[in-house]
Amino acid sequence: MRRKRPDQWRNITWLLHHDNAAAHAALLTRRFSTDNNMTVLPHPPYSTDLAPSDIFLYPKMKMKLKGRRIQTLEEIKTESQAVLNTLRENDFQECFKTWQSRWEHCEASERDYVEGDAGP
Repeated sequence: MRRKRPDQWRNITWLLHHDNAAAHAALLTRRFSTDNNMTVLPHPPYSTDLAPSDIFLYPKMKMKLKGRRIQTLEEIKTESQAVLNTLRENDFQECFKTWQSRWEHCEASERDYVEGDAGP
């Protein structure tokens, strides 16, 4: 954020949401967040349906690559990049709306396990 969106970094007009990966939960990461007054939204354990990659990116990749036989790492990179290149701003806006809806559902259920698009 500091490098890519310095105006938002200075104004603290953004939220950081990350999952419970060890690197995200590490003391050094938490300390950095605190020292820089970053708002970090907690991620309930095992709620993969709150991860943008799970609700947005992976399904798009699977849909585009379904039925294809990819045999080398280079092919995986090339085909994955081709899918990423098709994504438009509107796709990311829809992803954020879906994430926001799921997050609100999670908050309404007191940060319990969340799966799917069910509302509160």
